[in-house]
Amino acid sequence: MMAEDGSVRAHWQAFATSFAALSPADLARRWEFGQTLLQENGVTYNVYGDPAGLERPWQLDPLPVILSAGEWAGIERAVIQRASLLEAVIADLYGQRRLIRERLIPPSLLHANPNFLRPLAGTRPPQGRFLDTYAVELARTPDGGWQVVADRTEVPAGTGYALENRTIVSRVLPEFFRAMPVRRLGPFFDTMRATLRALSPRRNDDPRIVLMTPGPYNETYFEHAFLARHLGLTLVQGEDLTVRDNKVFLKTLTGLQQVDVIVRRTTGEWCDPLELRGDSTLGVAGLVQAARTGTVAVVNTLGSGLLDGSAIMPFLPGIAHAFLGQDLLFPSVPSWWCGQDAERETVLDNLERLVLRPAFHNRTRPVVGAGLDTPQRQDLIAAIRTRPWDWVAQEMAAISTVPVWTEGGLESQHMVIRLFAMATEDGWTVMPGGLARVSPARDLLAARLQSGGGGSKDVWVLSDAATTAQTAPRAAAAPVRLTRGNRDLPSRVADNMFWLGRYVERCEIMTRKLRAAVSQIEEALDQGDEARAAYGVRVMGKLGLSLPAGIERMKPHKLGGALMAHHGDQDTGGLASTGERLGRVVAHLRDRLSVDTWRALQQLRDRIVKLDREDGRGVAAKLNTIILTGEAVSGLAMENMTRGPLWLFLDTGRRVERAITVVDTMAGALSWADGEDEVPLDLLLDISDSTMTYRSRYLAAPRLAGVMDLLLADETNPRSLAFQLEALSDHMDRLAALAGGDGFLRPEQRQMTVLCGIVRTLDIPVLSSFDIDGGYHDAERLLENIRSRLWGVSETLTRQYFTHAQWRLPTASLDYLP
Repeated sequence: MMAEDGSVRAHWQAFATSFAALSPADLARRWEFGQTLLQENGVTYNVYGDPAGLERPWQLDPLPVILSAGEWAGIERAVIQRASLLEAVIADLYGQRRLIRERLIPPSLLHANPNFLRPLAGTRPPQGRFLDTYAVELARTPDGGWQVVADRTEVPAGTGYALENRTIVSRVLPEFFRAMPVRRLGPFFDTMRATLRALSPRRNDDPRIVLMTPGPYNETYFEHAFLARHLGLTLVQGEDLTVRDNKVFLKTLTGLQQVDVIVRRTTGEWCDPLELRGDSTLGVAGLVQAARTGTVAVVNTLGSGLLDGSAIMPFLPGIAHAFLGQDLLFPSVPSWWCGQDAERETVLDNLERLVLRPAFHNRTRPVVGAGLDTPQRQDLIAAIRTRPWDWVAQEMAAISTVPVWTEGGLESQHMVIRLFAMATEDGWTVMPGGLARVSPARDLLAARLQSGGGGSKDVWVLSDAATTAQTAPRAAAAPVRLTRGNRDLPSRVADNMFWLGRYVERCEIMTRKLRAAVSQIEEALDQGDEARAAYGVRVMGKLGLSLPAGIERMKPHKLGGALMAHHGDQDTGGLASTGERLGRVVAHLRDRLSVDTWRALQQLRDRIVKLDREDGRGVAAKLNTIILTGEAVSGLAMENMTRGPLWLFLDTGRRVERAITVVDTMAGALSWADGEDEVPLDLLLDISDSTMTYRSRYLAAPRLAGVMDLLLADETNPRSLAFQLEALSDHMDRLAALAGGDGFLRPEQRQMTVLCGIVRTLDIPVLSSFDIDGGYHDAERLLENIRSRLWGVSETLTRQYFTHAQWRLPTASLDYLP
């Protein structure tokens, strides 16, 4: 921002003047608003081994980095030159290998590289290029120039974070953003969307494009889900895809659908366990052959990670002269590859002023030579001498700083920016903005986001009077082909939606049972009846509430605390454990849930896993909040979700879980009762939220026949078994219609027909009668039969819809079993 003489640079002046007018209170309010937006939008970066957990909040400074139009023009030319050069290098190394023949690089630079995928040698991608997307990291030097710190050619990440940063900063500083001629990011993503469609080998008007992610535990999973939603792609994992006849298919509820373009976020070596890494569970067997035959376009092409490291950097100036006849517009940070004898000795003699990086990838933390003690230094020297080709050394150059807003005010921090380019039919286009990374540490070049340090900034590129591209109208889109169905629902997603419904319902009923138990204990202790408190806990155990070991020997005044501790522990199988499972399922569905629903589910999980923490709130208040949050999730699903397959599986999971719970709770209540007086009727009504319904209907104390009728056979009660079975029967009919068929009932339909018939013909007076041999054996046998059939329905759904054991591709002559 500042020139050498301390003055504000011209393109920063308007921003600096307006910013100086803000009061400290206003700055603090805006900073807090930005943090709130990040939390609400769920912007995260997963850091392995971090105490904050896998979903570490994204760190964003609201003050942007501003680049003038003139400076950006030079940066843009340099990025395009470098992307073109790296594309030529990759194409050569997988093709003619002129670089090796002319000794522009040592042969070992290629053959020692684990990212060189030998099965793809000699092949050419169907789209004609290896690099479709490219990212470069730049650092500004004290003389005002720029140096390349790293190239990202494998799976260039960051475009989604850059767009999210822009969205939040433009809301935190709206008047600044509107007042300045900042180039917009939208056209770049429009170009990306159009380019991906054009890559389809089938050249069809409506290609199927998927974004392949390693899963929710990948560090940039938020971006995968964000981009899939923003670009209108289907987010898939390796298990969602299968290869048949050298073509890639997506496993959907309606069979196999051919995939045209795969936007890859899985590292190349993990993409195919058949030809690449045999122990991979993230890839698709046969993907290499499909890509080799040209039936699917992979972005970036398998093998593009060949240059995703620093080993090539020392050789790029000579390669640029040989391939382009040009000097590099931006030099690389001074680098030495240790695979060469002279360079290795230079590195070993100067470790204290160098950073040691992996030569062939950017996925592990570099080593700062100056920060090593004597034993560490000796270990590093030994590692370099043992496998010298695995190491690159880079100079610890000074890099420029930018202003960063912190809780203590403005401070100066070092900066590296990541810029992104996309290859189109008309050449490379560079996103007019980027992702700036900042850190107070001087060794920012050696740090990585994966280590959890540093933060990020938005990059504003200013336009001049001659720049009109950002205001040009968008190209006319192809006519919309109307549809009201979901044609690309993977079976894995349907499975997760089913279990999401089950876990949401399970969390609610467990909370209701826990609340009833705590309430009983407190009420009994208030009346001085310790025996009643212990008896109440035993009753709740019979009704299905998980109890801590040894609770029967605890003193009454410790029962409530023991229950809360038990259910607040994620390792006991209680409420917190169920909440953690809920969170894992939600992570797999991020791109399928609305923002409001996702936020409500995150709140539900957070409130459950924090159940046993001291925060000054009473136990009843915590449990009530969990129940209300769960009801909010159900309400959002009922009111906001279209009644398609996603909603059907979500609601089916809820209905199955609620039906099983009703049966188990009723059976538990009857199993130890020696007459109607010992059946906890009030608790049954309370747990099922049916107390007011019973009172308004009977105007008398609960009786077993009335409670059984209300909870088992009343189809108008949303909490009854009959209501769940009626809903499930309708859902099974709708799922069968989606699947098509020959008009005969499918297995799940037949099962629901039997279950509905059993419940509709219940003889409640007989079931509620105490047997002459002492017990409610008829009712218990009936409930066990219903329970077994309900679990059978769940297993049938898994077999029919989630594992694809019987599905076929409708238009094929062969049976394709995913």
